[in-house]
Amino acid sequence: MQAKAVVLVSGGLDSATTLAVARSQGYAAYALTVDYGQRHRRELEAARRIAESLDTVEHRIVRVDLRALGGSALTDEIAVPKDRTVDEIGQGIPITYVPARNTVFLALALGYAEVIGAFDLFIGCNAIDYSGYPDCRPEFLQQFEALANVATRAGVEGRGVFRVHAPLLYMSKAQIIREGKSLGVDFRLTHSCYDPTPDNLACGRCDSCRLRLKGFLEAQERDPIGYAYVPPEYAEAAGSCLVR
Repeated sequence: MQAKAVVLVSGGLDSATTLAVARSQGYAAYALTVDYGQRHRRELEAARRIAESLDTVEHRIVRVDLRALGGSALTDEIAVPKDRTVDEIGQGIPITYVPARNTVFLALALGYAEVIGAFDLFIGCNAIDYSGYPDCRPEFLQQFEALANVATRAGVEGRGVFRVHAPLLYMSKAQIIREGKSLGVDFRLTHSCYDPTPDNLACGRCDSCRLRLKGFLEAQERDPIGYAYVPPEYAEAAGSCLVR
């Protein structure tokens, strides 16, 4: 019988690649997306397209209102940082960090796993090319895995051992892009921008856009999504036809 796995799918290229990895490892993938009150809805639609394209058994969208807590540029009326260098992005914890987001996401994935009889949770955390988020570190994932096995009925009754998989944890963004491409991920369906334009173009200036473009440049691939602006140093990664 095919093992089941719950895969957190946000709509970005990391979670899309993580879903593809889970499928390549033989899991029956149950995708979970969290509508947490993010300022734009584009990533929810991207998650739907990705889940459909990668043949998930089921895709659920769960609503949790983290806007009620605020404290992040992604959930509150706080400006998204723009035009930061890679060095600046790598310093400290940015205002785009959403308090307790991955803790909440994994808790929901854990509950979903108990309901469907799964013991494997997949999340697209990355500790290399990332924006300094504390809940993307291996220490956090290890501690959550330990928690999962003492905080659930399935764990306490010994029906199985919960595992948190983060297959991209030690990969660069370029490596993630190459891996996703090799597994058939259609990056046209993904969305990474923190502050897209009203017509859904990626801004090209936020931390997420810059890390994404850097990854495509280093992977020697062209990013197939549209940008309102592309920093000159990443022009080769975007391609002249993609700024529309």
